[in-house]
Amino acid sequence: MTNDLDYRWVAPDEALADFVESFWRLGNQANSDKEIIVLPDGRIDLIFSPSATGPVQATLLGVGTRPDQAVLTAKTQMFVISFKLLATEYIFHDSVSGLLNSAKNLPAGFWDFTAADLADFDLFCQKSTQRIRALLPQEIDGRKRKLFDLLYASNGCCAVRELAEQVGWSSRQINRYFNQQYGLSLKKYSSILRFRASFQHLKAGKLFPQQSFADQSHFIREIKKLSGVLPKDLSRNQNDRFIQFSTLL
Repeated sequence: MTNDLDYRWVAPDEALADFVESFWRLGNQANSDKEIIVLPDGRIDLIFSPSATGPVQATLLGVGTRPDQAVLTAKTQMFVISFKLLATEYIFHDSVSGLLNSAKNLPAGFWDFTAADLADFDLFCQKSTQRIRALLPQEIDGRKRKLFDLLYASNGCCAVRELAEQVGWSSRQINRYFNQQYGLSLKKYSSILRFRASFQHLKAGKLFPQQSFADQSHFIREIKKLSGVLPKDLSRNQNDRFIQFSTLL
């Protein structure tokens, strides 16, 4: 990662682990804007952006299935909560199917975040944790909890039929739930998780399958479909344009 990019990452408390993947901050300290590409990673991101002239802007991003070009404005930073999929139903109480490959601005003052809350990353994490704790549900559908535990633990490598058998929920029901709640099928979401799991290997220069891809050709096709480039180009990450590679720990 270049010196111009300032990145910090914190894992959530165990009580939030079913719903939150991480808290993070990303800033561009350079005097010029930076063009980046955001890759599909299977997360739902809630972004808080400070403003010098108005209230904090909160933006919710749905699941991405293709590379997305964006710009990190010079001398700015954003504070982000990356959610697991269960959060849409149990924290936001809404579907994000209409936000596939898109985003929406949330009302001003969402969760009462102010510019002062974004002055310090640790304070941001503390307030975020408090807000989400207050929204935690009393109960979670056991089938859904188990489904997502298996999905994340396997990095999307379990077949839909196998997941259905272990969860006790038919493949048809699972796919209906995924399409209604998230806007894509379970199979497509699993491919995104496998793609994301390959990031560390690709960054290390391992240009061959590490997950359950059928063969090298399948691996190359999936990487190109989800990133827009061949594995070798993704691993090079020229000019730190693939932001998830630039921030890999």
